[in-house]
Amino acid sequence: MLARRRRRDSAELEGDEHLPNSKAEQMPCVESMEPCGRTERRPKQSPEVEEALEREHFWKIISTFSCYGAHSHERVNRTETQFKSLPKNQQNMLPNFLFNLDSVRKCIDHNQEVLKMIVNDCTSMFENKEYGNNGHRKATPPSTFDMDKLKSTIKQFMRDWSEDGKLERDACYQPIINEILKVYPMNKCDVSKIKILVPGAGLGRLAWEITKHGYSCQGNEWSFFMLFSSNFVLNRCSQINAFKLYPWIHQFSNNWKSVDQIRPIYFPDVNPQNLPANSVFSMTAGDFQEIYTDSDSWDCIATCFFIDTAHNVLDYIETIWKILKPGGLWLNLGPLLYHFENMANELSIELSYEDLKSVVLQYGFQIEMERNSVTSTYTVNSLSMMKYYYDCVFFVARKPE
Repeated sequence: MLARRRRRDSAELEGDEHLPNSKAEQMPCVESMEPCGRTERRPKQSPEVEEALEREHFWKIISTFSCYGAHSHERVNRTETQFKSLPKNQQNMLPNFLFNLDSVRKCIDHNQEVLKMIVNDCTSMFENKEYGNNGHRKATPPSTFDMDKLKSTIKQFMRDWSEDGKLERDACYQPIINEILKVYPMNKCDVSKIKILVPGAGLGRLAWEITKHGYSCQGNEWSFFMLFSSNFVLNRCSQINAFKLYPWIHQFSNNWKSVDQIRPIYFPDVNPQNLPANSVFSMTAGDFQEIYTDSDSWDCIATCFFIDTAHNVLDYIETIWKILKPGGLWLNLGPLLYHFENMANELSIELSYEDLKSVVLQYGFQIEMERNSVTSTYTVNSLSMMKYYYDCVFFVARKPE
């Protein structure tokens, strides 16, 4: 179950956040929750106003999930209308074009059914917060901004919980896991007592994998899109590859073959409930900097494609320094695609890696390992004619005893 906690205001990230422009037999416990995604920074309001804004945002995201099908069909209908405006002789050259569009429509309908299942019980997913019903208010049509975020979340199922995402996970999750196994070996310490935090946990696969090795691990996430989806996988899925989604149907460009657009992914590729007995696995929902304020609390913090989500990355570094135990380790892997760089009215401090490393050292961290040009992708479409690759940095920094 989730419990909510206050967080500072933050804009919901747009589309594919890392693309330019654009639990044991027990279930995992998700402990704190605060809505996210207001479109601009604003002063704190009274508790009553904050409560109303929170509820409004919650139902806005529910509405986005519910309106996915109608929104996506509009895009396909527009394509069909444009095709039928062509001269007949040109239409005749593409006898399968409309058939392919009908296939996309069927995939949209399937995705919508899965999305309905994901949000089916979200109003009661938090242990200290009930959102009830929407007061019979007419749902506000979701913005393109929110719908792009939902489409991005569908791709996250591929990255975190499908066989198709294994190469991506091996590239950016496995180095972190290998380092944890090396620093905290099972034959030399009681790994169940090693507390590991994964901020920006997304759909929870990295935190789950760390827990599977016996460590005490907690993931943290603040996006409702991610939280609804991770709750479904971690708490509602128990059979391997029981579900499928079509993550590429929204990509009408850069397809080698028409059929590539409608290929499915199956999830979860493992049983999320298959963790060692007595595992300590939890998720928190809310703002990383506001939830984690207790000094000297964590043995290890693992950040993967996370630190560039900050308005001010120095704040993240300061928080990590504060909450790590003396002698604790910070493992980081990812690029520096600062998410708020081009957002109006949003604070964004963009540092080069050289400057960021200097700040890390000035806080007092000792860098024990540093590897540049770790190549990785992010929710990549392996059959697309266009792919983005990142030369990521991977470092291990220790807070001295």
